[in-house]
Amino acid sequence: MDYILNDENAVYYECGYSNDNCIYLSLGGESYLITDGRYAVDAKQSLIDTKLVIDRNLVEKTSEIINNIKIKKISYNPKEWDYLSITTIMSNTKVSWRQKIDLSHRKRIIKSNAEIKLLKKAAKLGSEAFDNFASIIKNDGIGMSEKELNFLAQSYMSDFGNMPLSFEPITAINQNAAKPHAHPSKKRLNKGDLLLYDGGLKYKRYCSDRTRTAEMNEDFNFKLNQKFSDKKMQKIYDIVRKSHDTAIKKAKSGMKANQIDKLAREVIEKAGYGKYFVHSTGHGVGLDIHEMPYISSKSNILIEDNMVFTIEPGIYLSDEFGVRIEDTVVMRGGRAELI
Repeated sequence: MDYILNDENAVYYECGYSNDNCIYLSLGGESYLITDGRYAVDAKQSLIDTKLVIDRNLVEKTSEIINNIKIKKISYNPKEWDYLSITTIMSNTKVSWRQKIDLSHRKRIIKSNAEIKLLKKAAKLGSEAFDNFASIIKNDGIGMSEKELNFLAQSYMSDFGNMPLSFEPITAINQNAAKPHAHPSKKRLNKGDLLLYDGGLKYKRYCSDRTRTAEMNEDFNFKLNQKFSDKKMQKIYDIVRKSHDTAIKKAKSGMKANQIDKLAREVIEKAGYGKYFVHSTGHGVGLDIHEMPYISSKSNILIEDNMVFTIEPGIYLSDEFGVRIEDTVVMRGGRAELI
C-alpha cells in the first residue's frame, strides 16, 4: 500500500522521527520524510530507513515526488490533514486518492513487545508520580483550590518538566467530579471532600493514563482500596470498583470490544446507575493517548493479544459528586494484565 502521513505520531511510528512541519511518504517501497531546514540536523540523526528531503514548500515538494514515481493510488487519512494542504497535493498530482480512516491507528493497534515495554515504563513512572502527588495532598492539600492542585499535578506528573504529559490532568472536587472532563475551578479542598484525579505522562513518546478517586483525610492516598466517611460515596465507589475489577478479570482475547464494555456496564446498570455511566469503558493507549481499540458499546473490533487499552468505568451524579477508576491493561495470553 502506498500512503501519505501528516500526523506527528503516525510519522514517528514509521521512521523514528517527526516534528510539527513534516510530511511522510511511503511510495513504491521507498520512504521519504519531507521537512524544512530547521529540522535537518535532528532528522538526519534520528531517521530510520527513510530518505530525508529538505524543502521550504512541503506541499509543492511532496507533489513533485509523487509525480516522479510510477504509482496509481495513494491512501491517506483525512483526519490528519488541513483542507488546503491535502486538496493542493491532490490537484497537483495524477494519482487516484483513497481515504483510509485511522490508517496509522489501525497499523498500531497491536503493540510490539518493545512498545509494551515502553508503555509499562510509562505506567510505572506515572504510578510513582501519583504517589508523590498524593503525599503532597495528604500533608498540604487542605485549603488548596482545584487550580492550585492542577498546577501541582502537572508539576509532579512531569517530574518538574523532565517528562511530557499525556494530557492536561483533571483534578476535581465533589460536584466538579461529576463532570467527566472537569476544568479546574477555584473550589477549595476540605477534609472529607471527594477528589478525582486523572493524569498521565509520556516515556519516550508512549503514554500512561490512570484515574483515582479518594477522600481527603489523614490517610489520603491513591490506592484502589478507599474508605469514605459518606455512605453514599462509599456505595458508589464500591460499584465502580466492582465494574472496573469485573471488566479486567473477565476480559479475554477473542471478545469484541463491545463485549468488554458490557462487562463493565452491566455491573453499574444492575446497581441502578446505568444512566450515570455516560462514556465508553475505555480506549487504546500508545503514542497517542486515545487510540484504537475503543472499548465502547458500538465497537465490533476483535480484541487480540498485545492490544493495550484502558478500563475506566464511572458514575457521575450531577451536583453531587463523581467517581471514576481507571487502569491501563495489556492483553497477554488471552487475558487482561495491568500495565
